Amino acid sequence: MISRSNNFDFLRLVFASLVIITHSYALSGATQGDPLSQLTNSQMEFSYLGVHGFFIISGYLIFKSLLRCKGLLDYYWKRLLRLFPALIVVLLITVLLAPAVYESSVPYLQNKSVYTYIPQNLTLFFRQKGIDGVFENNPYKHSINGSLWTICYEFSMYVMVSLLFFIRKKAFIKTVVILLFVSSYVLSIYYPYFLYGLFHKLALGTNHFYNLMCFFAGGMVLTYLNASKRTENILIITSFIILIISLYLNVFKYTCYITLPLLVILIGERSTRYLNKVGEVIGDTSYGIYIYSFPIQQALMYFFKFDTVMLFIFSLPLSILLGYISWHLIEKKALGYKDLFAKKAIQ
Repeated sequence: MISRSNNFDFLRLVFASLVIITHSYALSGATQGDPLSQLTNSQMEFSYLGVHGFFIISGYLIFKSLLRCKGLLDYYWKRLLRLFPALIVVLLITVLLAPAVYESSVPYLQNKSVYTYIPQNLTLFFRQKGIDGVFENNPYKHSINGSLWTICYEFSMYVMVSLLFFIRKKAFIKTVVILLFVSSYVLSIYYPYFLYGLFHKLALGTNHFYNLMCFFAGGMVLTYLNASKRTENILIITSFIILIISLYLNVFKYTCYITLPLLVILIGERSTRYLNKVGEVIGDTSYGIYIYSFPIQQALMYFFKFDTVMLFIFSLPLSILLGYISWHLIEKKALGYKDLFAKKAIQ
């Protein structure tokens, strides 16, 4: 279903930008939600579309990656290379530049939270939100990089998908994937706090986990969709109409797990002129944009006290620039080693 030329890089760039829009409201101290939140009676905001769009695409592509992998070592190696090099660099840069926005009577190098910030965030699951004394007078306090909260859930999905590697019958894998989607749908809507105690020990919220798992699984299910172009067009139009009607009727939470994956994957796997060249022109910058945008916005608020609109106008190009640098200097080079264990498996 997926081809080499597609719209996924463009969609991920859009999703990263949508997250920045919502964060511009929260970090500037705006009392109201973003325009989409206001328009939909708080049923959906731009960051909702952005984050869940990422998870839908991730479910679709990661599942395909698992089916191609030579072994679990190969699979996990590729996942770690995608997440950690850029994450390590952004955490290091944060600690090195934090003294410029530090306000505390305790000397920076004597602050214990400075030394725990990197190791705790590298665990993914036991995240340290900030460094004491950093951004203390910003409208949104005590958080340096709020975007990092989703990474532990992303990694959890990687682990969940890897369990399918032990199922040898392809037909049974399909059944399990469908059951995974159905069960996560039921849990997300009707039992969002099921196994709360267990998840709490891993610093995971059950409601977030089931919600994100359902979108991730929605992407996985759609790897099995093999429809004609005409049928895909009908599905896109129908999904969009249902989405709009469900927002109007305040039942979006019941339909979003089906309509959004269909829209994202069916639009993403197409090859639209110009949109399909985004990856070739600037690279896969979305992850870098996502992990740098929050601290950039916090720094802009610290120095310039921007209003919501100005914060977005200045933070978007800066985030894209750092995402571009991160991709070409860090992420792309790291991914050059992605087949290290695949080659060994072949030998």
